[in-house]
Amino acid sequence: MKSKTTGTTIEEEEEEEEPVKSKDKNDNNEKYKKLIEWFELKFKDKKDRFLIALSGGVDSAVVAMVAKKALGKDNVLAITANYQTLSKEELNTAVKVAHELDINHKIIEYDELENPEYIKNDSSRCFHCRNELADNLIKIANKENFKLIVDGSNTDDLNDYRPGMIALHEKGIKSPLIETGFNKKDIRNLAKVNNLSIYDKPSNACLASRISKNIEITPLKLKRVENCELLIKEIFKVKQVRVRDHGDLARIEVEKEELIKLFDIDKLNQIKIPFKEYGFKHITIDIEGYRKSGLILAGKISNLTKKTNEQ
Repeated sequence: MKSKTTGTTIEEEEEEEEPVKSKDKNDNNEKYKKLIEWFELKFKDKKDRFLIALSGGVDSAVVAMVAKKALGKDNVLAITANYQTLSKEELNTAVKVAHELDINHKIIEYDELENPEYIKNDSSRCFHCRNELADNLIKIANKENFKLIVDGSNTDDLNDYRPGMIALHEKGIKSPLIETGFNKKDIRNLAKVNNLSIYDKPSNACLASRISKNIEITPLKLKRVENCELLIKEIFKVKQVRVRDHGDLARIEVEKEELIKLFDIDKLNQIKIPFKEYGFKHITIDIEGYRKSGLILAGKISNLTKKTNEQ
């Protein structure tokens, strides 16, 4: 599997699937043992319990799976935060994964759009997002007597600027996948071997990651992005999609190998009216395909669009 490096954002990354080689299996067995041992070493008292931040992605799913294996179901609680910028699709996936893993699961709700620092949508947006998540997880841990909180960050995340991960670590949240040397390829291989349904699920990020930096985040913008992405998935049957919001302009990204699916006039006509109803005056397809750098281009495109509208 090759990383196409996204995190977003914050954490968008997509890998091309490769056959699992025997060496990969051996490496995963060793890392799997290390991950089991990591939890067992932290579990010094039978009263100790662990909170896991479960996003619905494959990374945190593997952490939850191994934690349950090492500590037992009663000592693990997975928490999914519905902070109003998470798509319903991702929230439903988290519920599905928790059921598949047969782990204790709780959904907490709060609105990060109430945080003025977050909605400014500057370069520290992800820091504020994860900082608030950490605060909410810590409240639960203190109230219900959980010893440790862990997340699904992996070693590939260390190769990128991740203010969200920094916020979590500053609040004491641990990342066992990083500490035991798991990269995204290792995680997907381990998930596949253990028959997790989301082993090849494309990485995702909060809906705010689709909005150009320094453009204020609003519920309306988030909703139109979510609805437009669902529409494209439904009509074009693509696996990965981003609708980048540049104000009046919507820029559609899909994986390069799926680009051909978009060039169907009849289907394009089906999305034209809904997109316009959501407030987009211009609808474009990015011929470079989905990539992590999609938002880095956002500011440039927004400036170009602004200049064009002024002419």
